[in-house]
Amino acid sequence: MDHAELSALLTPEGLRLVDTLRISSTADAASAVSRLRREGLSPDLVAAAVGQARLRERARTKFGPFADRMLFTRAGLEQATRLAVAARHAGRFRDAGMTRVADLGCGIGGDALGFAGIGLEVLAVDADEITAALAAYNLAPFGSSARVRHGRAEETDLDGVDAVWLDPARRTSGHSETRRIAASDYTPSLDWAFDLARRMPTGIKLGPAFDRDDLPPEGEAQWISADGSTIELVVWSGPLARAGVRRSALVLRGDRAAELTAPADTADAEPRDLGAYLHEPDGAVIRARLIGDVARALDAGMLAGGTAYMTSDAGRTSPFATTFRVREVLPLKPREIDAALRSAGIGILEIKKRGVDIDPAQFRKRLHLSGNASATLFLTRIGDRRVAVLADRVEDEPGGAGQPSSSA
Repeated sequence: MDHAELSALLTPEGLRLVDTLRISSTADAASAVSRLRREGLSPDLVAAAVGQARLRERARTKFGPFADRMLFTRAGLEQATRLAVAARHAGRFRDAGMTRVADLGCGIGGDALGFAGIGLEVLAVDADEITAALAAYNLAPFGSSARVRHGRAEETDLDGVDAVWLDPARRTSGHSETRRIAASDYTPSLDWAFDLARRMPTGIKLGPAFDRDDLPPEGEAQWISADGSTIELVVWSGPLARAGVRRSALVLRGDRAAELTAPADTADAEPRDLGAYLHEPDGAVIRARLIGDVARALDAGMLAGGTAYMTSDAGRTSPFATTFRVREVLPLKPREIDAALRSAGIGILEIKKRGVDIDPAQFRKRLHLSGNASATLFLTRIGDRRVAVLADRVEDEPGGAGQPSSSA
């Protein structure tokens, strides 16, 4: 989006037009462009309106019905915090007694919406002028309790602010195609961010693969996953960091949430041979290095071979892991695996891998799947052996093993 498109969009005509469009495919978009241009609308208005309609359709996965009154850039939507996660961030500020929060690097306003939505006063700041303008539109329903400024985080006056939420730019600038940059090139710099966190209560949003060796020794590191994907790491400081907690894994699945906390990384469970069940820990648990706690709650051990998989003879389940019932163990040879799948009538196959240098997508092409049955195939190691483990998912049972030490 450029300034001309933004100017065309932020008019009564532009906003009404976006509200009337429903675009869910490339064909829908092309048809809408042709129709609107025939009606004599300006190229800038047509491009902005159709682009926003497409982004709103995609944004519903993050913002639900709120997406229908929001505006986005492509990059801003990709980098925005899901509203359900933003609400949990906001709750932590509120529970710590904070009432006025500065959201530095606010993007299109995803986290600021969470703060304002529970009654906190928000000062939202972004270094990109167009992005700040969209954030101002998205936060307009909250009136004076949500102010937006165009400016740099490092130059923001924080007088009168209780705490800071900071989302450093981790990608190149732009509104559409961007690429990741090294941690040493984040804006503002991590040195500045971590120094701020030592001076006032701060939550710093980072990528989930951030180098653990670069984490500050104080505060709490919380990894968050949503519906099976590990989406972010937040470093909390001051009263926003919970007493006695240095590592935490928050696991969100649908409307369910569970959290595992610990004062430090925990030791893995003892390794053992494959039992009747295989357990795959959630990515947030792996990143937080709390696998051992989950394994012990499941009465499981680590699968011999040095992977993150756990195994047990009891079919217990946990919100922090996915459990599979083992069917059989096969040599890691496509021909033998293919024969076993055909014999079982398996035409729907999920392929997972750890500890072996194999591309699951390429491996799938060597199989001839047919039939209505489904299963999961693990390509991994057991001890020194490369093997394929054929297994079936076990549905998680609320109230099972491995319950959270604290729940959100």
